[in-house]
Amino acid sequence: MLSEDDVKHIAKLARLKLSDEEIKKFSGQLSGIFKYVEQLDEVNTDGLEETSQVTGLKNVTQADEISTKCDGNALLLCSPLPKERKQILVKSVIKTE
Repeated sequence: MLSEDDVKHIAKLARLKLSDEEIKKFSGQLSGIFKYVEQLDEVNTDGLEETSQVTGLKNVTQADEISTKCDGNALLLCSPLPKERKQILVKSVIKTE
């Protein structure tokens, strides 16, 4: 079974603040988890290929392509807001005193 000092050390590494009651509680729980992991060491994995995932899914990527489908004037025409010097005028959000 893990000692209370071991649990405090693990909590410190995880940047957790635990009460004395939690330290006692987690001492037993963590010990149980470590015993279970030790059981996994007994499994014979000789000849098995390492896997990081089992779904067969692969990351799908697409090359970046630069395209210009419309010009700035066409975009300005889409806005009902007033325009000035090829810019859309919006209300000020910064208060000046």
